[in-house]
Amino acid sequence: MSHSNEEDIYQEHILDHYEDPYHRGHCDHATHAHEDDNPLCGDVIHVELRISSQGRVDEAWFDGEGCCISQASASMLMERIEGKSVEEVKQFSADDMLKLFGARLTPNRQKCCLLSWRVVQAAMHSPVGDESARDESGATSASKPAQFGGPDLGEES
Repeated sequence: MSHSNEEDIYQEHILDHYEDPYHRGHCDHATHAHEDDNPLCGDVIHVELRISSQGRVDEAWFDGEGCCISQASASMLMERIEGKSVEEVKQFSADDMLKLFGARLTPNRQKCCLLSWRVVQAAMHSPVGDESARDESGATSASKPAQFGGPDLGEES
């Protein structure tokens, strides 16, 4: 397959997820949730997960605003993680996310693609309604930024 045909397929796949996203909206009975943004461009992603007592992601939903890349990648990620074990989702790396997205991206556009991945990783540690997760200021872990490896969205590339 020629290079341009490959790129056309990726672009079509990205537009499909952007125009008809998988599980965009609200998850009834969510057990975990997190929201974050990309301060460089204003993209926002909110993720709600329903994780079973057996440690599986039964449902994965997102909502947000932003560029085609951030929204399409969120849709792709919700589709990919649904039905996976919590351990499988935690082991899904930033590189795995970029491979899932498919298209080559500049470093700044990679940050758009990785936003939903960062939010999912934080959501795994952010139970809904967990009062014990409040810090001294009263903020829940869901409102605090997660700390893990990967590009820092607050830094220019």
